[in-house]
Amino acid sequence: MAIVLLRRFAIFIAFVLVWALVAAAMAHAATPERAVVAFSGFAPGTVVVKTSERSLYFVIDEERALRFPVGVGKTGKTWTGTARVEGKYVKPAWQAPDEIRRDNPKLPEVIKGGAANNPMGAAALTLRGGEYAIHGTNRPESIGRFVSYGCIRMYNRDIVELYRLVQVGAPVIVER
Repeated sequence: MAIVLLRRFAIFIAFVLVWALVAAAMAHAATPERAVVAFSGFAPGTVVVKTSERSLYFVIDEERALRFPVGVGKTGKTWTGTARVEGKYVKPAWQAPDEIRRDNPKLPEVIKGGAANNPMGAAALTLRGGEYAIHGTNRPESIGRFVSYGCIRMYNRDIVELYRLVQVGAPVIVER
């Protein structure tokens, strides 16, 4: 009897492990990766965000851009238009804007840069007087979704790469 139970348990564990591996592979395959893609119509060094695609493009030259998956503003929080990169910060501290604080009154006054609960992630590029930012995230599962209050979220590895490429003053164009 004990041998039968042991065999059933082993089969159950094998089934669970196989299912977990398949689920992980499917999730990874469904996650868009950064890639160099054909892209034209914008000056090199420009950042273009296409919210409907949940993609950010860093224009390399007249024919190509580096595409990154992003999380964008949720319904009623998206914006379109132009801005410029006004600041670049590594592991920035975060203070919730009034609108976010109204929705989440228990938030701390300031979350230290680099803290696990800091929503700015590894780096940030500020826009429009700090009203918005392109930043990393402590919630990587939010990438590819409509989730923010207007900021553009990136995987931490991707914002580190974009931080390296982008200059203060670079144009940012946000389109639907």
